[in-house]
Amino acid sequence: MSKNEFICDCNMVHKEMVEDTLSKMPKTETLNNLADFFKIMGDPTRCKLLFALLQNEMCVCDLANVLSMTKSSISHQLSKMKDVGIVKCRKSGKTVYYSLDDEHISEIFEVGIEHINHKQVKK
Repeated sequence: MSKNEFICDCNMVHKEMVEDTLSKMPKTETLNNLADFFKIMGDPTRCKLLFALLQNEMCVCDLANVLSMTKSSISHQLSKMKDVGIVKCRKSGKTVYYSLDDEHISEIFEVGIEHINHKQVKK
């Protein structure tokens, strides 16, 4: 397969398809926010945190034990994830518990794992 195989060398532009696609294109701000969202989720440590929080609502101390990391490191990662709406927290007495922000986060993460597992089976 040559590099040029995917280059369009015709002069025809499918005007209807271009217009349809442009009419459905989200705002730049929305796409920038989506890119930021995936950047945050694209870190192995944060993926481990997401998996842990998919299983249970947990405090920083418990997450630090699960991931064999310091509480400070866990707090730093959770703060980044909270800023973009991936996790949320609730306070009970002196303890702060973290969980996934909503069912969309669970679904995105679960579909991602399903996709990876599906691709690994095909290899």
